[in-house]
Amino acid sequence: MVEGIVTFNEWSKLDLRVGKIVKVEEIEGADKLYKLEVDLGEGNIVNLVAGLKKYYNKKDLKGKKCVVFCNLKPKIMKGIKSEGMILAAVNEDESKVVLIAPEKDIELGSRIR
Repeated sequence: MVEGIVTFNEWSKLDLRVGKIVKVEEIEGADKLYKLEVDLGEGNIVNLVAGLKKYYNKKDLKGKKCVVFCNLKPKIMKGIKSEGMILAAVNEDESKVVLIAPEKDIELGSRIR
């Protein structure tokens, strides 16, 4: 079941990169959200707000490699500027959420193509 066909040119506008979650913080008054600091390599640390609290504890997220949508328009969530989005697989009823991560070790900041 494929939704919304895109052209290759549209796809090529996405900047998807390998990152590593280096810090996970609670957000006051947020029962679903964490504030994450993600290292994209070469000293590039971004802040992300992610609805992962129901699926991951802080200890399991810290140090985890992930795929980050880097050129998503920033959004303020719970007073925090989120500078991208972590990609995850989600089942139909949203009872399972699993972060997308590289299969093997690769440098932070590596592009997904």
